[in-house]
Amino acid sequence: MSPEQRALRERFLQVDTTTVSDVLGLHGCLDQALATDLLPLAEGQPRLAGFAYTVRTAMLPYQGPGDPEKMAAIEGMGEGVVSVWAGDAQGLASFGELLALGMKVRGCTGMVVNGGVRDRDGIVKASIPVYSKYRSPVQSIGRLKVTGCQVPVTMPGATSRHVTVTPGDFVLGDADGVVVVPAALAAAVLEQAEAITARERAIRGEVDSGAALGVILGRYGRV
Repeated sequence: MSPEQRALRERFLQVDTTTVSDVLGLHGCLDQALATDLLPLAEGQPRLAGFAYTVRTAMLPYQGPGDPEKMAAIEGMGEGVVSVWAGDAQGLASFGELLALGMKVRGCTGMVVNGGVRDRDGIVKASIPVYSKYRSPVQSIGRLKVTGCQVPVTMPGATSRHVTVTPGDFVLGDADGVVVVPAALAAAVLEQAEAITARERAIRGEVDSGAALGVILGRYGRV
């Protein structure tokens, strides 16, 4: 990760998904939030922020003790990425604690999984932010195979059937959900989100001091 990418990530951690989603709408990107059933693995888990590293999976039977393509995908992860696991996992855990730790030590800052994970307590203890559809004790060996890595993938959307995630897009997650910022818009969206965040901080201060909402609305245009 370059110094510029590191600085961008640190700044994104200071804004909310709600604000970023609003700004994306101003750019005509109305459907960048991921499905509402992709939920945090734990209440109060760290915020998710990083550059998309995509992993595509499919329900395909195979022989052997493990999937070498999955291991290769994890080995390829680097600093500042969020691994985005797409595919059609059905009732299985795409990975558990040990693979999550393997991703973390390679610099992965969190994971979004269109499917399940297992070893929840261990993942939470390691402070790894994860968004998934479900938890499952069932391992994926022999049934769920990685079929692509660092390729555009589709994830279920909140307001559309699919959201396309391209390697290098920025992925931000907090208590309200996960939003994907196209790489080409990341810098502009962040700058606007920071300005709105500063304005909302000022509004919050006036509300806390007892100012009338009508006065605040007149001053800022919206609350």
